[in-house]
Order: sequence, then C-alpha cells, then structure tokens
Amino acid sequence: MATSNHVALDILEKAHPPETASAIFTEKILHKPLLLRPSSPDPNSQDARAHRRLQRLRKKEKSRRRQKPKPLSAREKRMTGIYEIPKKSQKYNIYVSLNRMWIEYTWDILGIVKGKHNRVTAQGAGPMLSSADYHGAKLEVVRSKCVSLVGLKGIVVRDTKFTFQIITKKNELKTVPKHHTTFRFHIPQPGAIAQHGKLEEGKDISEDEMGENALTFEIHGSSFEHRATDRATKKFKQRNMTEL
Repeated sequence: MATSNHVALDILEKAHPPETASAIFTEKILHKPLLLRPSSPDPNSQDARAHRRLQRLRKKEKSRRRQKPKPLSAREKRMTGIYEIPKKSQKYNIYVSLNRMWIEYTWDILGIVKGKHNRVTAQGAGPMLSSADYHGAKLEVVRSKCVSLVGLKGIVVRDTKFTFQIITKKNELKTVPKHHTTFRFHIPQPGAIAQHGKLEEGKDISEDEMGENALTFEIHGSSFEHRATDRATKKFKQRNMTEL
C-alpha cells in the first residue's frame, strides 16, 4: 500500500480500493469548498458605533410615526397668540354677517318659522338658550358689579369660560366678565326683518327695526361660566339666583 501524507486518504484506502479511495478523497475532501462565517466586527470600532447609532435613529423615527401629535399647552397657546384677534380684524362691520347667521341659528333652535305665529315660552326656550352658542350674538350689559360696563353693546367674537369678548360699534374689543353680570339680547321675528330686507343684505339691524314682536331675553353670566363646547352637552337645572 502506497503511503500518503493525508490521514483521510489513508483511512479511505483501508475501506475502499485505491482508485475508489482516491476519487472519493478528491471529490469529497480535496475539492469541497469550506464556508467560513465572517468574524464579528469589533464592538469598539467606529463602524460598530455608527451602526448602533443608525439603529437607534431608525427605532426612534418608527416610534415617532406611531405617536399622535401632542396638543399645545395653555401656556404655549398664550405665547403663540393663536386665539388673539389682530388689530386689523377688530372691525364691527366684519362681524355683522356673523350676527345675521346667529339670528338664523336661534330661529332654528327655537323652532321659529317664517310666516307662522310662533309662540315661545320661557320653559321651552330656556334649556335651548342655556346650551346655545353665543358667538355672533349681539349682547348688552344691563347689570354688573362693575358699573362702567353697564350699557356696553356689541357682537360676541369670543366666548370663553369666564368672559365674553365683544366688539363694539366703535371698533373696540372689550372683555366682559360673566360673573355677576346680566346680559340682554333680542331675537327679531322673521317677518319684521323681511320688511327691511337687511338680513339678506348683511347690514346691521337696530332694535327699532326688530319691531314690537321681537323676543327679548336676559341671561345671568354667573350661570354661563362654561366653554361653549362644554355648555352644549351640559344639562342645566333650575335653581335660585342668590345674587339677585
């Protein structure tokens, strides 16, 4: 038996003929590719740190997409002034059309129909007006602990939790507190407005043009210390007004 330098060929020759052993050795051992796993990179290398940083950024970006945008805080809203009315927009004539829309809105919630005899009672209109939105209402201060506010008239441009912001005919923006203040407003009948034709033209409506059949209401601001959105879903109960 011929000697060989490879131990695998010696073992194969003991079990197979020399030609068969040589063929098996050449095919299975000598020419068989040896696949080696690449070694892991050095964890302290620059490439490894860059790879870990890229993985963190991708994970952070993925979690950011899932999250909803965070709403602004009250302080951020005050700093940005998103609810502030600019000086150029503090014009009474701009909000006359808003008052016209508010009149049509009150007709709808009170069930006032043009051309019919509309009977509105305090028991039926009270709950509706308590939860109504007063953006665009033309209010007048009739009683207040602050005497300088009595007689103030204007259109409500902002209804906050504790105040009404009113734009007057002098193009002045006034902030009126609701607490210990009584407001009055008038709702004209559709027939009286149709005679003057101002509702369609978008012009201001005076109290004399509303006629004698106009509905007059007074609201106590202390009972309206809610935001307009919260007041729409709130159920009001009858109670004695201790401040009267």
